[in-house]
Amino acid sequence: MAEEKKINEPQEKPKAEKKKTKKDLEIEALKKELEEKNDLLLRTAAEFDNFKKRTEREKLTVAEFAKAGLIKQLLPILDNIDRASASEKDTPDYIKGIEMIVKQFEAIADNLGVVEIAKAGDEFNPELHEAVMHVEDETLGENVIAEVLQKGYKIGDTVIRAAMVKVAN
Repeated sequence: MAEEKKINEPQEKPKAEKKKTKKDLEIEALKKELEEKNDLLLRTAAEFDNFKKRTEREKLTVAEFAKAGLIKQLLPILDNIDRASASEKDTPDYIKGIEMIVKQFEAIADNLGVVEIAKAGDEFNPELHEAVMHVEDETLGENVIAEVLQKGYKIGDTVIRAAMVKVAN
């Protein structure tokens, strides 16, 4: 019976196999950790891609909303231009109506922060002005705007349209 006990009892594995089992466990743990990190990386990349798409959609929506707001402010001017074009052109009321339309447009531009750039006598600045003509004039200094041929506008530091100018000397 003593011999039977030896047969039924599990035999102890050699120490080398125990160490290999520990290494196997460490490898499995590292593989599992690597899989978790890869999964986290993939999820983060997908979230970032979704964030970029969502942000782009939001930018487009904001831009569309801003355009709609601007057009809504300009529609009364368009209505007044239609009324003016339907009236007789030689009457004083027609001229007064056109002047009112210009004032209405200037008021809207002022409310939006649009600033006119370039006046005769200002110093020429290539960032704000586009020189299309040159004139010699002893009464004006060097690089001075002699005449504004087309008005320029800016909002803050952003130039909407450079002014076309005639530059002296």
